[in-house]
Amino acid sequence: MAKGHRSQIKRERNANKDARPSAKLSYARVSVQKACFVLDAIRGKDVQTALGILTYSPRYASSIIKKLLESAIANAENNNGMDVNKLYVEECYANKGPTMKRIRPRAQGRAYRIEKRMSHITVVLNER
Repeated sequence: MAKGHRSQIKRERNANKDARPSAKLSYARVSVQKACFVLDAIRGKDVQTALGILTYSPRYASSIIKKLLESAIANAENNNGMDVNKLYVEECYANKGPTMKRIRPRAQGRAYRIEKRMSHITVVLNER
């Protein structure tokens, strides 16, 4: 059994929490592989450069990740009181989500499976 009162356990758990501003999007309808192409382009860049890259990137995932980055910037500014001009993308990654399975009819009565993949995308910022 855990030691201490429930509120004490919660207090200890929250003390160990990461203080960096972040934003997470769960169940994004884009595959991890396609999201990682865009995420690799902005990792380590300052926020203004990353927004510029995402604005002019032709990939579908860039529009999703741009919204997510703007949300992380707003979190840093409002919740953590950080300066927007000093922010940069410290971490960004995509984890595999659930897969929707669909059936595609094929010749001679066969059925092929179509897998519509989802991902969980996370963006973590920090100050320089």
